[in-house]
Amino acid sequence: MESFRSQLKQIFRRFARAPIFTIITLVMLGVGVGANTAVFSVLEGVLMKPLPYPHPEELVGVWHAAPGINFKDLPASPSMYFIYREQGRTFQDVALYTGDSVNVTGVAEPEQVGAIRVTDGMLPILGIPPLLGRWFNRADDLPGSPDTVMLTYGYWHRKFGGDPSIVGRTIRVDGKARIVIGVMPERFQFLDDNRPLLILPLQFDRDKTFLADFSYPAVARVKPGVTVAEVNADVERMLPIVNRSFPPPPGFSIKLLEDARIGPSVRPLKQVVVGDVGKLLWVLMGSIGMVLLIACANVANLLLVRAEGRQQELAIRAALGASRGRIAAELLLESLILSLMGSALGLGLAYGALRALVAMAPAGLPRLSEISIDTPVLLFTLGVALVASLLFGSIPVLKYAGARLGTGLREGGRTLSESRERHRARNTLVIVQVALALVLLISSGLMIRSFQALTRVHPGFVRPAEVQTLSLSIPEAEVPNPERMVRMQEEILQKVAAIPGVSSVGLGTSVPMDGRMSFNPIFAQDRTYADGELPPMRKFKFVSPGYFQTLGTPLVTGRDFTWTDIYSKRPVAIVSENLAREYWGGPAGALGKRIRFGTKDDWCEIIGVVADVHEDGVNQEATSSVIWPIMMRHFWDEEPMVRRTLTFAIRTPRAGAESLLHEVRQAVWSVDGNLPLADVHTLEYFYRRSMARTSFTLVMLGVAGSMALLLGMLGLYGVIAYSVSQR
Repeated sequence: MESFRSQLKQIFRRFARAPIFTIITLVMLGVGVGANTAVFSVLEGVLMKPLPYPHPEELVGVWHAAPGINFKDLPASPSMYFIYREQGRTFQDVALYTGDSVNVTGVAEPEQVGAIRVTDGMLPILGIPPLLGRWFNRADDLPGSPDTVMLTYGYWHRKFGGDPSIVGRTIRVDGKARIVIGVMPERFQFLDDNRPLLILPLQFDRDKTFLADFSYPAVARVKPGVTVAEVNADVERMLPIVNRSFPPPPGFSIKLLEDARIGPSVRPLKQVVVGDVGKLLWVLMGSIGMVLLIACANVANLLLVRAEGRQQELAIRAALGASRGRIAAELLLESLILSLMGSALGLGLAYGALRALVAMAPAGLPRLSEISIDTPVLLFTLGVALVASLLFGSIPVLKYAGARLGTGLREGGRTLSESRERHRARNTLVIVQVALALVLLISSGLMIRSFQALTRVHPGFVRPAEVQTLSLSIPEAEVPNPERMVRMQEEILQKVAAIPGVSSVGLGTSVPMDGRMSFNPIFAQDRTYADGELPPMRKFKFVSPGYFQTLGTPLVTGRDFTWTDIYSKRPVAIVSENLAREYWGGPAGALGKRIRFGTKDDWCEIIGVVADVHEDGVNQEATSSVIWPIMMRHFWDEEPMVRRTLTFAIRTPRAGAESLLHEVRQAVWSVDGNLPLADVHTLEYFYRRSMARTSFTLVMLGVAGSMALLLGMLGLYGVIAYSVSQR
């Protein structure tokens, strides 16, 4: 032990005598280890940590595939839910959920808040009991039962001051009085970092359920020991039972649904939550790993130079009786201490880098709240330190603690020049550094080219920074009459249009790239369909007059909707240019043609063709779509069909300004003081978000490439400077 302490003192004394060497080495190691630790923290938090629920290995996402209609991921339907819950052999329980936003009034200012609607089994499946009160039960799920609601911890504290007597009180949600039955604990989060403020029961009437409405993601807890393959087999067994137990929607046949070839695609819930982000994170991990290799090569070069300077010292110690093993152990110990010190510095850098990394992470990166420097990350850092010390410490050991020790005295003269063999190791390390840096720089260049290509794609709208978007919902309990509700929407639109600086306003169920569009099969009157044949699914949305003008999306031919079309419920529609070309050879050929969404619905005349819009982002092809008016005579089983939650698009140079939002809020409240604004963003926000993953990868590869280039330059400089000094 005394000998070990003596060795440590000598090592730290040597570090102190060479402060520039020590500082440069620690900084290079700190940067390399810190970058790797930060990226591994993200990787571990997103991909490796189990979901924060009891026995997460038993949780699965119940999805389906429908190759007949080109759907790889099809959610569940209420009809499936009833059969899976009653006849599933592999499930402990299964539940459905859907996202929502609701108006809360009567408590301070009205506000629209994020919510989820769940069937009664969802929260027990996740296994996190409420902090106060109870979960939903079967009675809460039945239509006609008393309206109930659960609060999440943050909303309970913010809105009600953490009052423990909240259970049993009523709050007004979407114009209805709902009884608060429970409060979820602070640690509760719903799947992919979704932190809803309210939880509502999702009520289905079994007697009115059809074989359709694939709109609800399903989560199940399987029985212990059951595999995903067994669950898929169980679901496949039950799908024919579903088709026999419920009728098809009006205008559709069982054969039509059978032709969709719906099959099981059950997978672990963590895989559903994480999605395909794993590929991105592993690419980043590999890139940052190259930076660490370059840092290790640099440090190895520095240690080689340092060992060459100590060659006579090592030879004298060998002549005085020090064994080669002892000298090798001391050199490795010196490398290990440098590595541990550099890793400690790297942990500090990783903490700051991690905060920056999470802050700039792309929208949709799941499980952000679970990213931290925890025990696995610390073990990873320790492992990196040990591997790094072996990587850069073994080269000087092999070169100078072996058979060459005996020749150190003969080669140590001041007038002797270096042999070619002495240069070889250092030059090899420099070549490796430059090669790795070149790989990262080429990757960064390719990403820059891809990003530039995306920025040149016309998204289908213009000057998105000048378009303010916000969501507004008018509950049925507030305004039961559908036509009166639409007139309120128009009145609000007119008042907003009168705000100074506003050039145009439009309404729609979504704006481009916000992810809210829906799908439906579209039948064309001039096409022949076999009995039960299902036409391709198309995206669709509902809009008001002025919507396209506000976004800057041109009408290729024909005309826009008018308010006369809407109030008279004329059967009209607008289609995208690519759909017109696919069906009728071009925009002009589409005018006057008739389409519909169900075999028993009204035929709607195409009155206009609008330019293609990249609804899913500029990195995706523009999807063919159909646009309907915001009020129609009927749509599926709605008569008349109206949309109570719409997104306002407001074109103004003042977009994003708080003063504009204040005036919009006053305009809305002048019509109805119980209507809150929600989802307030500019269109630029959605446009940038669609490219966020690409830009994030670009930035990270750029950072890795820059670090690699800098470290490579330092290594090259060090070798050349040392060679010149020796000459």
